[in-house]
Amino acid sequence: MTAETSFFSKLSIFMEMIKFSHTIFALPFALTGALLAANGMPTGATITWIVLAMIGARTAAMGLNRLIDAEIDGRNPRTANRAIPAGLISKTFTLTIIIGSIALLLIAAARLNPLCLKLSPLAVGFLVLYSYCKRFTSLAHLVLGICLAAAPLGAWIAIRGTIDTAALVLGLLVLFWVAGFDILYALQDLEFDRAAGLHSIPVRLGVSGSLWAARIFHLAMLGLLLLLWSMLQLQLLFLIGIGICATLLFYEHWLLRKGDLSKLDAAFFSMNGYISIAVLVFTSLDLLTR
Repeated sequence: MTAETSFFSKLSIFMEMIKFSHTIFALPFALTGALLAANGMPTGATITWIVLAMIGARTAAMGLNRLIDAEIDGRNPRTANRAIPAGLISKTFTLTIIIGSIALLLIAAARLNPLCLKLSPLAVGFLVLYSYCKRFTSLAHLVLGICLAAAPLGAWIAIRGTIDTAALVLGLLVLFWVAGFDILYALQDLEFDRAAGLHSIPVRLGVSGSLWAARIFHLAMLGLLLLLWSMLQLQLLFLIGIGICATLLFYEHWLLRKGDLSKLDAAFFSMNGYISIAVLVFTSLDLLTR
């Protein structure tokens, strides 16, 4: 095996390890933020740099999480076969990709506008903080929400160069959405986290309490979507999109209503991917068909 082949083989393993395809969770909200800030379609160059910033941030975030949690992952039966604890790629290789991803984020932020560049170290700081949170607080889900909320907020700043109230509402609704589905995802590690002395809302509240916490967070998300619709004087199509999101969220919680984690993949991956895409599609239709 040549060095070049070896590199691309390791890169492929890294991309699988960080679930690169799950960038779809946050990217549509970033593009939604750009569309709303521009009140229409931004330039192609701006969209390109927003997408590159998103890819850099998300790749760095997941790489940091896998690197920092490698020892914990190795002790957890569910995650012991992840690439680093399984010895498929080294920590050095992972760190190299992380550094490259942060560099991509900073370059993209600089090409967007000065405020994006000034705020990018803060975003990186939250990415690092999240990976340590479960060692000392049950609020890691909210910190993850802040990390993904930076996507639409950053895209808004990229277009307008300012932080407006509507952008904060958009960021806050993403925060509640992410925190809600991350609580559901964390249910599968409830027993391990308890035994390992780690912190999460499932550890603190149990299965029933966690299901209710996730429901409350997702109701808050829908309420903030309605507030955004009113604030920006959006039209019927955006409202239809909210209705679709509400239906998908209801179905997600219905699948897990009894704490049945056998349906977690459908509830977590499929439904949340559809939700973010629905918001983007109906925002686009609302703005571009006026």
